[in-house]
Amino acid sequence: MTRRGASAGRKQPITVDVIVETALGIVEREGYAALTMRRVAAALETGPASLYAHVVNKEDLDDLLVGRLCAEIELPEPDPRTWRTQLIDVCTRIRDRYRRYPGTSLAALAVVPTNLETLRVSEGMLAIVLSGGIDPQTAAWAIDALFLYINAFCLENSLTDRSALDRDELPHRFAALPDSLPNTKRYAAELTAGTPEDRFEFTLGLILDGLGARNL
Repeated sequence: MTRRGASAGRKQPITVDVIVETALGIVEREGYAALTMRRVAAALETGPASLYAHVVNKEDLDDLLVGRLCAEIELPEPDPRTWRTQLIDVCTRIRDRYRRYPGTSLAALAVVPTNLETLRVSEGMLAIVLSGGIDPQTAAWAIDALFLYINAFCLENSLTDRSALDRDELPHRFAALPDSLPNTKRYAAELTAGTPEDRFEFTLGLILDGLGARNL
């Protein structure tokens, strides 16, 4: 289905951009779970049918949301000398955009990307990895793994942020476990150490170390 132009006869026409901005506002304030076509229509004081003149369905809206966030990601010119740092920086920027809009990473996991901005970021990341001398097949799968990890990390954090469990409680809970779990008890501090950002950077490092090892 082809998206048509703005609705006629309105002082403030409903457009794709207006729909996407409204949807992002709902996600930012209420979380991704609150986002439906009906909810967006209500925020625009119109009926859902008005949206379908511009957006095919909820999946299409998800693709547009992810594309809008990706449009704000700046990509460096690939540099073989600093490709690892460049890739970590791009991944961190994607993470930070998703975290501003809780749960949006679920949309990224649920749709096959077709938006040109989303594909632009994927293309840029692939170019960075290839500049590091990684073979094309390994580079392609590595980009897939990185996107999966970023999305899963952001989704987990969006759920954890709503949890009643205080992160500071975890070491005490682990330390109080029965002796049948000796390593979990003994290394409770290590298992719960670090900020989400520390763990994010650590895991990216593991992935990139693995790329280097495969290339030897």
